[in-house]
Amino acid sequence: MQVEIGYTLSSEERQPDELVRLARMAEDSGFGYALISDHYHPWTDRQGSSPFVWAVLGGIAATTRTLRVGTGVTCPIMRLHPAIIAQASATIGCLMPGRFFLGVGSGESLNEHVVGQTWPPPDMRQDMLEEAVAVLRLLHRGGEQSHYGKFFQVHDARVYNIPDEPVPIYVAAAGQQAARLAARLGDGLICSAPSAESVAAFEAGGGAGKPRYGQLTVCWARSEDEAVRTAHEYWPISGLEGQFKNELPRPLYLEQASKPVTPEMVKREIVCGPDPQAHVDGLAKFVKAGFDHVYVHQVGPDQEGFMRFYQREILPRAASLAA
Repeated sequence: MQVEIGYTLSSEERQPDELVRLARMAEDSGFGYALISDHYHPWTDRQGSSPFVWAVLGGIAATTRTLRVGTGVTCPIMRLHPAIIAQASATIGCLMPGRFFLGVGSGESLNEHVVGQTWPPPDMRQDMLEEAVAVLRLLHRGGEQSHYGKFFQVHDARVYNIPDEPVPIYVAAAGQQAARLAARLGDGLICSAPSAESVAAFEAGGGAGKPRYGQLTVCWARSEDEAVRTAHEYWPISGLEGQFKNELPRPLYLEQASKPVTPEMVKREIVCGPDPQAHVDGLAKFVKAGFDHVYVHQVGPDQEGFMRFYQREILPRAASLAA
């Protein structure tokens, strides 16, 4: 199995112009693709950013030439109607022909409650996501379309700017039930953990042969201690177990929930430090679980140092990871 290593454009930690610059730097450093987070709020105020992803993607389209980019991930069920996501994603598909994919998921209250609607329970969110993907695919066909569903209405809508090749839709999943839904709905799978069970459920549900993307979170620094301090400062939510953080509506609440998280807890969840083998081992967990794409999230401000490190020490080892 061939494995491709990608880069995470973390909207929660980077300003809009930085994201555009880092996408170009990732391309120059040898990363073949990147996923960019689509949030309204950062997870914590310390992270400090959360630009409108579709504007940033326009800048990335104008400044890169080969980098493939996807959203990681967009929630099309509340803050933005799927008809709007269909238009936005088709436009980026035209600007980046063959280089853009749409990652979708059922979202978090943190980003979706801002429009004043009641945050639905998980099962309803999955049903809404399934219908939203149907709307996306309908509008991506082109022509005038209408949809009268349980959750969404579309009246006489036409997306005029359609790329020559359909925009692939990859679906995020946490757990086997969600992975089976991703197999049925999506052209690929996105996960934030090296779950062999999710991959197996995805393949059994009809996802065999489709790409499988996993996100590895790391913090490269000149020393392990420095990396642990940085990871704890910027990404304490890594120490929160379970899915309850998806139900919290404000960065303040996530900060409060993260107060008991210690640096040692973060160190167990995030690969920290300058040891190349530790990073290779982190990637290998995803490969062993069945992922053929692993995109790496570098926590903290030193993105350039991380890219130099991966260009020199890690990317050349991609072939051996597959072996």
